[in-house]
Amino acid sequence: MEKTFDNTPANVITLLKQVRKQIQPIKRDGKNPHFGNHYATLDNVIEAVTSPLDDAGFILTHRTFGNEHGMFVQTSIIHEEDRNLVLSTDIPIVLHKQDMQALGGAITYARRYGILSLLNLPTEDDDGNLASAPTKRGASDNKSDKPVANIWKDISNG
Repeated sequence: MEKTFDNTPANVITLLKQVRKQIQPIKRDGKNPHFGNHYATLDNVIEAVTSPLDDAGFILTHRTFGNEHGMFVQTSIIHEEDRNLVLSTDIPIVLHKQDMQALGGAITYARRYGILSLLNLPTEDDDGNLASAPTKRGASDNKSDKPVANIWKDISNG
């Protein structure tokens, strides 16, 4: 039986805060050949979180389930002092093709984002300064004449 966050022992919350402080920024070490964008690989994410979690007595697990909403990967952390204490998040598995390679890629994606969301971790910008760079705006930048569909296409191709 899983406990709710309200029932989480204070020492576990303190340990999770310590874990968060120990995790170094996760670099985007992979490159998507189709879009050219960079992302943090599952290997890099796992490498960044494993030692800090282990040092605090946590283990990271992934399990795949299905329900009336579809398949999902459940990412959980369990503390060694209270194995009934499970903090978890569920990430849906979205398939665009019905083959094993697509399934493997979707599971990898769900595992990576499960870890990032469960521990509230950012990944490093491609150039390291993208988020803090000042933007230059002109008076005409406040409104766009582009239809919403074209804006979404621009964002998606990013």
